[in-house]
Amino acid sequence: MSGIESIDVQQLRWFVAVAEELHFARAAKSLNISRRTLSETVIALEAELGTKLFVPGASPTQLSDDGRKYLQDARERLEQGQPEVRRTTSLRVGFVPGVTVSKWSRIWAERFPAIPLEIVGVAAADQLTSLRESRVDANFVRLPIDRDGISAIPLYSELPVVVVPKDHPVALYDTVTTADLADEQLHDAADLDAIELPIELVAAGVGIVVVPHSIARLHTRKDLVYRTVTDMASTDIALAWPTDRTTDLIEDFVGIVRGRSERSSRAQAAVPKRRKAR
Repeated sequence: MSGIESIDVQQLRWFVAVAEELHFARAAKSLNISRRTLSETVIALEAELGTKLFVPGASPTQLSDDGRKYLQDARERLEQGQPEVRRTTSLRVGFVPGVTVSKWSRIWAERFPAIPLEIVGVAAADQLTSLRESRVDANFVRLPIDRDGISAIPLYSELPVVVVPKDHPVALYDTVTTADLADEQLHDAADLDAIELPIELVAAGVGIVVVPHSIARLHTRKDLVYRTVTDMASTDIALAWPTDRTTDLIEDFVGIVRGRSERSSRAQAAVPKRRKAR
């Protein structure tokens, strides 16, 4: 049939996925996209081709006569050296310094062994950019962030700690207040991606620095200690992702992070779907 040569390869790949699954939700999950995005793509493809690819209102989903013909043409085109259309479904999750994700990645591997989870370290300065530029599908971030177009679920709060030399007077206490630090030279800790320098200065006996607890733990060294500052604001950690890219895989990962049990999680995603016989 005419017209298939001008269609975008991704549109063809998504059409073939629906045509082989004969189920929009399952096809969307296999492609790691939302069902709405997949439906809109198929509608746009039908408009471009000037025909219905699926029987309107049919349940379960059925290919139209033209749809069956276009499916054959689409498969042939995708077989003509298009390696990018055969990507393995996976989820890419980032985390900013200090966040530990090993627990959640372990649970994901147990529940969804067929779906790779790629964990990526993200600079604190890039925590939002990495999402907007699709470098990661979701990201563990430090709040606050610009929430425009972003979904986020707060997970836990971190207490601030002051990092001091081991022989510093503050080291004698379990907790301190800002009043206890009033006479100290306080280093700027706004840039957590470059916190090594302030910590090195503290180790050299020059001033002190206040950071989130996990950052102090990340940079633990034998000549320094850290103590909780009780009257400073805590830091909130959240899992964030672009709202318009809320896929079933994202929802599965959110369920794990929220502590949803395996029975209530959509663990069927771990089992590759069996294609319908043609």
